[in-house]
Amino acid sequence: MIKYLGSKRRILPTLVETIGRIAGVRSVFDVFSGTARVGQALKARGYGVVGNDANAYAHTLAHCYIAAERRQMATAATALIDELNALPGKPGFITHTYCERSRFFQPHNGERIDAIRERIEQLALPPDLRAVILTALLEAADRVDSTTGLQMAYLKQWAPRSFQPIQLRLPALLNSAPGRPCRALGLEAREAAARVEADCAYLDPPYNQHSYLGNYHIWETLVRWDQPEVYGVACKRIDCRSRKSAFNSKVQAWQAFCELVAELRTPNLVVSFSNEGFIARGTMESLLARYGHLQTLTIDYRRYIGAQIGIHDPAGRRVGQVSHLRNTEHIYVVSREPIEALTKPVAAHQAARVSIGSPHDARVS
Repeated sequence: MIKYLGSKRRILPTLVETIGRIAGVRSVFDVFSGTARVGQALKARGYGVVGNDANAYAHTLAHCYIAAERRQMATAATALIDELNALPGKPGFITHTYCERSRFFQPHNGERIDAIRERIEQLALPPDLRAVILTALLEAADRVDSTTGLQMAYLKQWAPRSFQPIQLRLPALLNSAPGRPCRALGLEAREAAARVEADCAYLDPPYNQHSYLGNYHIWETLVRWDQPEVYGVACKRIDCRSRKSAFNSKVQAWQAFCELVAELRTPNLVVSFSNEGFIARGTMESLLARYGHLQTLTIDYRRYIGAQIGIHDPAGRRVGQVSHLRNTEHIYVVSREPIEALTKPVAAHQAARVSIGSPHDARVS
């Protein structure tokens, strides 16, 4: 999996176990699938999963890890990966933009990324195989980049991993459970919500002003392969300025969330939301309690590596300390009936502290 701010890796065991405690859930709709890490874990547990994300790179990851079947893809994908790994480098858009104008990759890897991506485009692969191969390329590029995990900036000095030659690997594909098909959509959240029926919806919306498109613009370009106009030191895609989400706006986020929840066609709902987000716990609970029995879990965890490093100026000099090094993730569970099992400890990441409360219990661990 690629490095990703907002990834639920730390709280994944808690999320999966929580959904498993909701009676009658056989299918889950992941409305903002991101890296597809949650959807992949649910597919592995035998759920039918629908993963959705409007960003092209995230839709590709969902297509690979949720929709594609290992039994159908592994042999062909392995052979193609071997072919792509043998290609010599050929400088192009990635090399010029992200090795010379900026420093996200070393040139020897940028040239290989260009050659591999161009070859994928020439092959005109069927959708499932294309998603698997593009995911292999995204993950390979992520393993040799020179960032702290965000593409808003690159490191002043080359990261040690950037010296390694890029090498594609077969993604960890899964087979779906019999009678529980999985699929991937690339729609805006509200449009997807109006179309998908499932036993449970999982919502992990953007929670503050930082756009995932801006944070991972290189992955978007690698999938779209449109060689866009770019701007700024980080050479962001020009459409980062125009493709805005209401969830990234403090003014619009609450209304957008209310409208999305109202559109859902699922009897159960799980929402993951950071205490750093635009919507406060009390406000969130006042809305969600209208849709069923509400229980809230809170999980304490360390912030991403960039926060731990501190605040630096454009020259790389440390100029300040961040205000805090830990966050709280709230998991809101809306079900048709109370889930008594949630009053018992939930298996969480070993570094997390978990507390459970009712909508009227304002404790934060």
